Amino acid sequence: MKDISKEKRAKRESRRRRIRARVIGDAAKPRLSVFRSNQYVWAQIIDDTKGTTLVSASSKDIAAKKGQSKAAVAKQTGADLAKKAVEKGIKTVVFDRGGYRYHGRIKEFAEGAREKGLQF
Repeated sequence: MKDISKEKRAKRESRRRRIRARVIGDAAKPRLSVFRSNQYVWAQIIDDTKGTTLVSASSKDIAAKKGQSKAAVAKQTGADLAKKAVEKGIKTVVFDRGGYRYHGRIKEFAEGAREKGLQF
């Protein structure tokens, strides 16, 4: 009998590697990397040439999330990250969805970031 979770994890890892082969962030256009677990969403803006994280945000930091859906919290996290990035002078990024499909929480996160001024 197959272990479905291992198979899903392996497929996601394969997609992640394929995306990372093409998506590279530099000083002009840093990479916006997103990771989601069953409970939280983490994101960071990375300059791959220097190997440094410029800005980060997490749904753990969102204070008023009681009674909200995970998608709504992800959208707030995206808006929070975009606000921090714009304050640091970062306006355009390349989006690294981390092997996840562009729907649900990942899509909401991206929409929240776009609404607050990030372009990708």
